[in-house]
Amino acid sequence: MAHSKYTILTYGCQMNESDSQRMGAQLEALGSEKTNVLDEADIILLNTCCVRESAENKIYGKIGEIKHLKQRNHELIFGIVGCMAQKEGDALFKRAPHIDFVLGTNNIHELNNIITDIRLSHHHMTKLAPADGGTPEEVAPPTGNSLSVWVPIMYGCNNFCTYCIVPYVRGREHSRPMQAILDEVEKYSQDGVKEITLLGQNVNSYGKDSADGDFADLLYNLDKITGLERIRYMTSHPRDLNDKVIETIKNSKHICTHFHLPVQYGSNRILKAMNRGYTVESYQQLVQKIRAAIPDCSLTTDLIVGFPGETDDDFQQMLSFLKQMRYDAAYTFLYSKRSGTPAASMENQVDDIVKKKRLAKLMAVQNEISLQINETFINKTVQVMVEGPSRTDASVYTGRTSTNKLILWQKCGTEKAGDILNVKITHPQTWILKGEAQYA
Repeated sequence: MAHSKYTILTYGCQMNESDSQRMGAQLEALGSEKTNVLDEADIILLNTCCVRESAENKIYGKIGEIKHLKQRNHELIFGIVGCMAQKEGDALFKRAPHIDFVLGTNNIHELNNIITDIRLSHHHMTKLAPADGGTPEEVAPPTGNSLSVWVPIMYGCNNFCTYCIVPYVRGREHSRPMQAILDEVEKYSQDGVKEITLLGQNVNSYGKDSADGDFADLLYNLDKITGLERIRYMTSHPRDLNDKVIETIKNSKHICTHFHLPVQYGSNRILKAMNRGYTVESYQQLVQKIRAAIPDCSLTTDLIVGFPGETDDDFQQMLSFLKQMRYDAAYTFLYSKRSGTPAASMENQVDDIVKKKRLAKLMAVQNEISLQINETFINKTVQVMVEGPSRTDASVYTGRTSTNKLILWQKCGTEKAGDILNVKITHPQTWILKGEAQYA
């Protein structure tokens, strides 16, 4: 594979981003070089998502585009990996015969072997381990000078929310050995990494299937690693976030005080239909605990509009709930049918026009709340980890607070990515805070 070039196009969640990094590390270990130019690539991988129909449609469009590249370059190897690969399997070859291989979510450690086999056999190949076949084999993490990295701590999900395809394509929950995680992060720290983000479909369930310790124990041990400045994690399920985790974060030095706690909806009737496993009242009690323990924390969430059976009354309850909770930000989604999930066959599917109108109302309420919260920061000084220049202006630098607020300022000093800097907020906006760097 010497002198070859590869491209990995990634769709979907942060776990897919992490998987792509690890697949890239495998290819580079064999001498392949990364390129962002599709025409240059000898190997093209689509790391796919199937959570929403829109994601699948986008991926099928890209599969069609790559057919022309295959026609021009007969040596090009084209593979589909990730969740859509796990879900569709061999059916992908029927729809797009120019695909060379399909690699499931628990098989990324076999990437180099399958590419070698394709070069020799020139036949279609499929590698799909059972989605619940256990923890995937360890894959060497990527190396380099990155300041922030993803660290998977567990795979799969046991929750079976009625709208979600993830348990069917990622399998049951399996935790990585704690020592393997600690060793990986220790190496990152020695390489100069300043921030890690722990990944799992439900990080709060970490350790339930092992004797290594639970999520709070993992956080406690990671907090002791020298050199780390920030420890983040996603995603939390409200049902499993306990007092021990809250206390561990409260007493830590480096664990970020940003709680992303997806509620998904604000009425008990819809939460039950979603199979979320908690009520509006229990969720609110959890948030009260968090805010009492860590008053300066930030709270964000995910919300789904248009779930089957959603009525005007449900939606009004959602708006009232939103006003009570006062999230710093909310990531809002239109419900999208996923074949194979219980919600897809539920009665009383909501009309798309109604969904979009409700989403617009929801976003308007949340945007007003987000702006009000951000306006409380005016003239306050916040501590920021520098990420570097913005994409549009090299003189404007960006960074984030421990609470995950995005901060912009005009660079006037010698700060560089990874530095910790104080910034005085002068112009709060709905999604960002602009300010002035406070140089010593």
